[in-house]
Amino acid sequence: MFIQGYDNDKYLKLQSQKIKERISLFGEKLYIEFGGKLFDDFHASRVLPGFEPDSKIRMLIELKDEAEIIIAINTADIEKNKVRGDLGITYDLDVLRLIDAFRGYGLYVGSVVMTRFTDTPAAQSFKLKLENLGIKVYKHYAIDGYPHNIPKIVSDEGFGLNEYAETTRPVVIVTAPGPGSGKMATCLSQIYHESKKGMKSGYAKFETFPIWNIPLSHPVNLAYEAATADLADVNMIDPFHLEAYGVTAVNYNRDVEVFPVLRSMLEQILGECPYKSPTDMGVNMVGNCIFDHEAVSAAAKQEIIRRYYSALCKHRKDGGAKIEIEKIELIMRKLSCSPVLDRPVVEVAAKRAEETSAPAVAIELNDGRIVTGKTSSLLGASSAALLNALKAIAGIDKDEDIISPDILAPIQVLKTDHLGNHNPRLHTDEVLIALAITAVNSESADRAMKALPALKHAEVHSTVILSEVDASTFRKLGMQLSCEPQYQTKKLFHR
Repeated sequence: MFIQGYDNDKYLKLQSQKIKERISLFGEKLYIEFGGKLFDDFHASRVLPGFEPDSKIRMLIELKDEAEIIIAINTADIEKNKVRGDLGITYDLDVLRLIDAFRGYGLYVGSVVMTRFTDTPAAQSFKLKLENLGIKVYKHYAIDGYPHNIPKIVSDEGFGLNEYAETTRPVVIVTAPGPGSGKMATCLSQIYHESKKGMKSGYAKFETFPIWNIPLSHPVNLAYEAATADLADVNMIDPFHLEAYGVTAVNYNRDVEVFPVLRSMLEQILGECPYKSPTDMGVNMVGNCIFDHEAVSAAAKQEIIRRYYSALCKHRKDGGAKIEIEKIELIMRKLSCSPVLDRPVVEVAAKRAEETSAPAVAIELNDGRIVTGKTSSLLGASSAALLNALKAIAGIDKDEDIISPDILAPIQVLKTDHLGNHNPRLHTDEVLIALAITAVNSESADRAMKALPALKHAEVHSTVILSEVDASTFRKLGMQLSCEPQYQTKKLFHR
């Protein structure tokens, strides 16, 4: 059930102010590493109810005349076709999506940096694709001993081997499709090259998670660990901050590990490092804008459970993610969190599946009501649950057919007899199109269509792994999905 616990307007005001203060501290150029998603930070909006996914881009637009963007992508993520879980697309495709999106906001994308570059067919193909689209591409390489071998890293045999990305504006935003893409290393490499050119550059970090001024074991910070379980990230107390100020602050292992590198570089470039700790590097006012810790804690626990089910499904599909599962299980034990007891839709969906001996879906609406959908000859469980949810929100009797079977049946014929589909049941997208057409002449269907926005934030659980079509529809509606790690059939090939 959605309960707001975060003040987004306060965040926009405080964060914008702090970014401008940081820019004023440096001279010719400032590199700002943007952690998390820039304009569609759905993880933040899920664990901080009230956070708007486009908050970061709204702040960045204020700097668009003096800022340009570098997008970093880890070449290994291209090789393994790493997928953004919230969008269902690979990281390389997300780079193209990001460029289009930034340009749509009037922001200038200067180049793409391929980090940890290896000369493989997949990497070369992606590089050629970008260059054919008129996008500048630069190669950065893995450095032996990174991040601990500082003498080698800060040398011509370390950062010096990387290609220097030409930039033209005083503020450079470095972002990426996801974590582990090499954003910080890209910034540091750029600063190194500019120091060799006699330029003075600075570095700052715009990070959302972990939140430095809430407890290490706060569910919101643990939800970040769950989100990055595949990277083996660990939240930890910032030892540098504690030593410098006697104040406990939360950071994570990669920033703590790389801080000596940054400090050493800035000392060489500026004569002294302006930061005493990795927490100092960040510009993060998120913790100051939480007004209901109980609400955000509940939301974070739901996110952890969803991540757990996602890892289970990943393991079922390709046999991977075992370490990811174990890590999230440990996080749930820390919070005494149960996938069944703390996520009401799980038990309700399971009960409905048992009653019908078929896959089922349960949806918890924002007022706490739970509706279900069963598999039938006309509809899949997802489609049935979606229609039942809309009827509940719109106050329509649950037994009323808001789409006539006479309309649904011809669609089934089209699917099976003409389009080659073996499954005659309608997916969620097909049902919504049928509903929209019906709404032209049906008052009930029209009321159901107008109820669509109220589905945002609703919790969904399926007793089987959903097709990408249904999962994508739930995502587009802003609904929060989890699935049992089971396929509906025993077929070897699933779509």
